[in-house]
Amino acid sequence: QLQLVESGGGLVQPGESLKLTCVASGVILENYAIGWFRQVPGKEREGVSCISNRGVTTRYADSVKGRFTISKDNTRNTAFLQMDNLKTEDTAVYYCAAGYVCRPDFREHEYDFWGQGTQVTVSS
Repeated sequence: QLQLVESGGGLVQPGESLKLTCVASGVILENYAIGWFRQVPGKEREGVSCISNRGVTTRYADSVKGRFTISKDNTRNTAFLQMDNLKTEDTAVYYCAAGYVCRPDFREHEYDFWGQGTQVTVSS
């Protein structure tokens, strides 16, 4: 059974960076696309970025383009989300998810497996 575990969240100041890690177990990550989503209390979860199974295709929400970078190391069954120049509005719980397709509209129902989330707080 596929399990995803996120780590790397924390409290940072605006303009600083964080790198989130998503470790998969129980499957071969090369067979899956990975998506990163985030959710603020009281709001719907939104797609942030995704990467195709072999890492050829990457997509980003407009709000994070140029600041976030998604990557995937299939040899380590691990995916990453490098977040630079963080803003207060990036504060959220971040989730990684495994699915089969990386689409620009980040369709949540196409992701079958989800991690437990990691909190990212950007505050001065």
